[in-house]
Amino acid sequence: MSVPLNVPGIAYGGDYNPEQWPEEVWAEDMRLMAEAGVTMVSVNIFSWALLEPTEGEYDFSRLDRILDLLHSHGIAADLATPTAAPPAWFFVKHPDALPVDRDGRGLSYGSRQTFCPSSPAYREAALRMARVLGERYADHPAVVMWHIHNEYGCHNAECYCDTSAEAFRGWLRDRYDSLAELNHAWGTTFWSQWYYDWDQILPPRATGAVPNPTHQLDWRRFCSDALLSLYEAERDVLSEAAPATPATTNFMVMFNFDALDYWRWAPELDIVSNDHYLQSADPESQIDIALSGDLVRSLAGGPWLLMEHSTGAVNWQPVNRAKTTGELRRNALAHVARGADGIAYFQWRAAKAGAEQWHSAMLPHAGTDSQIWRDVVQLGADLRALAEVRGSTGTAEVAVVWDWDARWALELPSQPSGELRFHDLVRAWYEPLWRAGIAVDFVRPDADLAPYRLVLAPSLYLVDEAGAANLTSFAERGGTLAVGFHSGMVDANCHVRLGGYPGAFRTALGIRTDELFPLLPGESVGLDGGGTGTLWSERLRLEGAEAVTRYTDGPLTGVPAVTRNAHGTGTTWYLATQPDAATLTTILDRIRAEAGVQPVRTAPEGVEVALRRAPESDYLFLINHTDREAEVQVAPESTELLTGKRLSGSARVPAGGVAVVRERRGA
Repeated sequence: MSVPLNVPGIAYGGDYNPEQWPEEVWAEDMRLMAEAGVTMVSVNIFSWALLEPTEGEYDFSRLDRILDLLHSHGIAADLATPTAAPPAWFFVKHPDALPVDRDGRGLSYGSRQTFCPSSPAYREAALRMARVLGERYADHPAVVMWHIHNEYGCHNAECYCDTSAEAFRGWLRDRYDSLAELNHAWGTTFWSQWYYDWDQILPPRATGAVPNPTHQLDWRRFCSDALLSLYEAERDVLSEAAPATPATTNFMVMFNFDALDYWRWAPELDIVSNDHYLQSADPESQIDIALSGDLVRSLAGGPWLLMEHSTGAVNWQPVNRAKTTGELRRNALAHVARGADGIAYFQWRAAKAGAEQWHSAMLPHAGTDSQIWRDVVQLGADLRALAEVRGSTGTAEVAVVWDWDARWALELPSQPSGELRFHDLVRAWYEPLWRAGIAVDFVRPDADLAPYRLVLAPSLYLVDEAGAANLTSFAERGGTLAVGFHSGMVDANCHVRLGGYPGAFRTALGIRTDELFPLLPGESVGLDGGGTGTLWSERLRLEGAEAVTRYTDGPLTGVPAVTRNAHGTGTTWYLATQPDAATLTTILDRIRAEAGVQPVRTAPEGVEVALRRAPESDYLFLINHTDREAEVQVAPESTELLTGKRLSGSARVPAGGVAVVRERRGA
């Protein structure tokens, strides 16, 4: 966190919505929050209609009482601007502020985030609300942080209305010096798409054929920036009123959200926060928790806050499963292991009514006589025991390249294969590292790579010249770079790099491909050594590299599938297919071993290992995802923080349990 949060230890709590309940319930909330160890709650997230019953007329009496009540019970408030859900009266007065979808259908209010991000009327109303909140509560002793909006872009990342079209044209004018430059960048000589006037440009609305790819990519960039400008505007208003109070908004770094370029967003937050929910159909969702946590820590440049996750089932997937025994605790502490200095849930008390009435909460429908409540209380005690971990950081020698431009571009229509999903490709490479206990950071293509021995680019279809040069020069100076298939293919404008694939990386990798052979769903190719490849293959020839693995069947029999090359004083690798999990693990194990990368700690299979480092101590998190006790070697005279036990060289982790070991550096 670039700005420290004024809450002791690891903050603990969740979204608190007392306006949904009779006021006599609030006293019980305070008593139970004390029992659970709650130290901070987010309030006012969806209260606009109650605060401003009609335009310009405010009623803060309820919020005054809520904040005073929290302060009197020693609970800090993360005070939200309720701008994610404008009230009905706003849309009755400003129907042009409602969003329009890609097919030209106007959407209605009656839910949340039902506004056009480019609407001047919405911006004016949202900033007015932020201003009156800031002026009223700038000095309230309960308020320790501003929670701006909620989950930007969750439901309205793209609006295709005429107002958005005009805003898009303004954004394009800022990006391109002239229409001629835009026409070149978009390749508009193709299909007679040349523009002679800025007003001819529209959002990429539904058409009869495939839209222009660069048009679509710039649209995604614009949509992310349009929402970012709303965040910045509210933040600036609040900063004027309370310059010492940090501001955040909750990211959604998780499996099913890709609307915003968080590399651009993160520097604008005083404290980086994230919401993370599990995919019910994922049998190993703990891997997604780790990947998300490592990415959020990398965005933050250090500790961060988990603003929302669930105690049990959510309500928005086709089937919403409850968490199994011990899963609530493992999930929460896995986020702490990856750098979270705060753990919060949606929400404190499970709702009786509304769209999220079947979403789990800290205090479930069943009340305190429930497993969830007992787990919530236990977690509060765990987080108190881990107070000293706050502020410690991760340490990694491996970087994985993650880029939202590359993700958006890869998943545009009319690719060689529509089966490629950026998140899936990155996770496939991340998983063997996670299983081996390898510490990982995520980086932009143009990041400072000096701290790392090994850089992995599993999927980097689009990369600009600076990013490509940064990655290849890392290897040239002695690092190890591994690149996945279909990377380096296009530049920042989605123009194919000519002369052979993989484009920007061809020379550094010492290879050249002249033809791509993507594989059909269910199709595979054999690899020597007994493995198989899926998704992709290509006719590759060696231009200085050596073949590590070759195809053993099909039209490319004998053609290299995995290559290794000496580049400068370093090494580059290329994977021209998606190896099966065991084969990919073997390849990545060899790559990291040659790069000199070692696990944080050797542990039995199924035990997740992560490390946070403080000036004088290391904090070793051991999370047992198996049904049997595990033993892990630790430094002599260490302490297991969750139990207070002194250890003499090993830590025992119960089946399905967690241990956090403090090792004094130099001991």
